Amino acid sequence: MRVGGHRMREHIRLLWPLLAFLAVVWLLRLTLNAAGLPLKLSRLFSVTTAGAVAVLLAVIRIHSRGLGGYTNVVVASLLLNAWGQLLIVAAIVFSVMTGTENVYTLPEFSGDGDDPLHLRHILGHLTFMTGLGTLMGAGVGCLMLLLLRMIVPVAAATNKDQVKGTRR
Repeated sequence: MRVGGHRMREHIRLLWPLLAFLAVVWLLRLTLNAAGLPLKLSRLFSVTTAGAVAVLLAVIRIHSRGLGGYTNVVVASLLLNAWGQLLIVAAIVFSVMTGTENVYTLPEFSGDGDDPLHLRHILGHLTFMTGLGTLMGAGVGCLMLLLLRMIVPVAAATNKDQVKGTRR
């Protein structure tokens, strides 16, 4: 399947450092909370904020490598936001399965506690947060790509295949 002229594998290859960045932020937040550090400190490592930063970095990578356009920004936003929300859901599911509490199941983040399986919280991340994050990231990312193209045009490649990023 091709999106914006590039296969999904090419999108993942472009985004893998940013996907790893999100996983590191997620792990840091879980670790800091498990170590008993104050919640103020673990709030510095927000997967949602890291996702927004990752989308902006993806736009820079897309522009600097000449690997696509606005459609590719939307795909990058979707992949990065979905990955971040899946990590959060994994932490919630792990907490429910083990009967322990982590930063993602604290009442401050997961609601009033009347849902012991955190199903509404999980569904919220899989639907609302993924959708809203993708839309916001795509909107800001596309605007950033437009500005980057106006300020720093991509150097014209001598070979048309280099611009498309295809191989022979």
